[in-house]
Amino acid sequence: MLRAHKIELKVNNKQATYFSKACGVARKAYNWALEQWEKEYKAGGKPSEAALRRQLNSIKREQFPWMLEVTKNAPQMAIIQLGQAFKNFFAKRAAYPTFRKRGRDDRFSLTNDQFTVNGSRIRIPHLGWVRMRETLRFFGKIISATVSRRANKWFVSITVDTLHKETVPANDNQVAVGVDLGVLQFATLSTDEKIEGPKPHKKLLDRLKRLSRSLSRKKKGSKNRDQAKLRLARLHYRISCIRQDSIHKLTTYLTQKFTIVGIEDLNVKGMMHNRRLSRSIADMGFHEFRRQLEYKGNLYNTKIVIADRWFSSSKICSECNYKMEKLPLSIRKWRCPCCEILHDRELNAAINLEKWAVSSTVTACGASSDGIGAFASISHDALKQESDTKFPIV
Repeated sequence: MLRAHKIELKVNNKQATYFSKACGVARKAYNWALEQWEKEYKAGGKPSEAALRRQLNSIKREQFPWMLEVTKNAPQMAIIQLGQAFKNFFAKRAAYPTFRKRGRDDRFSLTNDQFTVNGSRIRIPHLGWVRMRETLRFFGKIISATVSRRANKWFVSITVDTLHKETVPANDNQVAVGVDLGVLQFATLSTDEKIEGPKPHKKLLDRLKRLSRSLSRKKKGSKNRDQAKLRLARLHYRISCIRQDSIHKLTTYLTQKFTIVGIEDLNVKGMMHNRRLSRSIADMGFHEFRRQLEYKGNLYNTKIVIADRWFSSSKICSECNYKMEKLPLSIRKWRCPCCEILHDRELNAAINLEKWAVSSTVTACGASSDGIGAFASISHDALKQESDTKFPIV
C-alpha cells in the first residue's frame, strides 16, 4: 500500500533559493511541454511525454542552460506528470491540463534514486542534506518525493510502499455506525454522538477580511504588498490545518472503532450553489471527509458503505419506516404520523444510514446482501480497534 508522509523542512536562505529555482525549472518544463503537446496535436501528430522529454534534453543546453543548475528530475518528472494528466483527462477522471502558475504551483518531484532519507534529514541532488521537522513515520520501500511551498513554508511529501496494511485485533461482532453530515453539527452518529465542527473559516473570518482589505490597498510590486500577501497566505494555511486536523481525528476514530460505516453520497458541488449555505458547507469539508474515510477504511479493514444520493435518510422514520412527503430544512425535529415518535432530524438520518449499511454488507452466514443504492463500498474483514482519539463531542 502506498502511503505519503508530508513533512515540513527547516531550510536556510541557500536551500530556499535552490528550491525556488527547481520549482521554476519544473514549472517551465511543464508549460513548455503542454505548449508543444497542443501544437503537435493540432498538426495531426500523436504527442507523448517520452518524446517531449527527449526533445527537451536535446535543446535545454542551448535554449534553457539555467535548467542545469538544479536536479535533472525537476523538468523530467514535470513532463511525466503532464503525460499522466492527459491520461486522466482522456479517461474522464480530470479536467484538461492547464498551465502552471508561479506562486500557486511551486513544486518539483524526485525519483527514489535521486534522494536519501536518514533520520530527520533528506539529501537533495546538487544541494546536500536538508533538515526535516520530524522523521519518516512509515517503513517500506521509498517510491518518490515531492518538494512544495505553501505560505512560504517548504514541505517534502515522501511516498512509501508499506507492503502491508495496518494490523488490528479481530472482532467477532459486527459494529456498525451511521454518519449524517450537517452544517450545524459537523457529524451526527447513530450512537447519538454529535461532533461539533471547528468552523475555522467562520471563526477567523473577521481577520481574513481585514488582511484581504489590507492586501488590496498595497501597491502592486511593492515589498509591503509581498508582506501582506504572505500574512494572508499564512492565515489561509492555518484555517486549512485546523480543518484537516479535525477531519483526520474523526475519520481515524470511525475507522478504528467501527467495522461498518454508512454515509451519504452528498452532491457537494450542487450544495455549493446555495448562496446562503455555500460558505458553511465549504468550511466543513464534506468531500475531504469522504476521501479520508475511504482510504482509512481500506487501511484499517473497515467497510465503508455509501448510500445512494436519492436515499431519503431524513424523511424515513427509523422505527416504522414511514416516509414523509416533504421535510423542509427548517424542521429539525418531527413527529412520525404513524408511530408518533419524535425524531431528531440528524439522529434519525444517522440511524437509517446505519441500517442501510448493515443491510448492504455481508451477512453473518457469509451470504451477500446487496442493498439497492449502496453502489460504492469497500469490503474488508470485520475488525475493530479501540482508539484514544479526542475530538469535541456535544
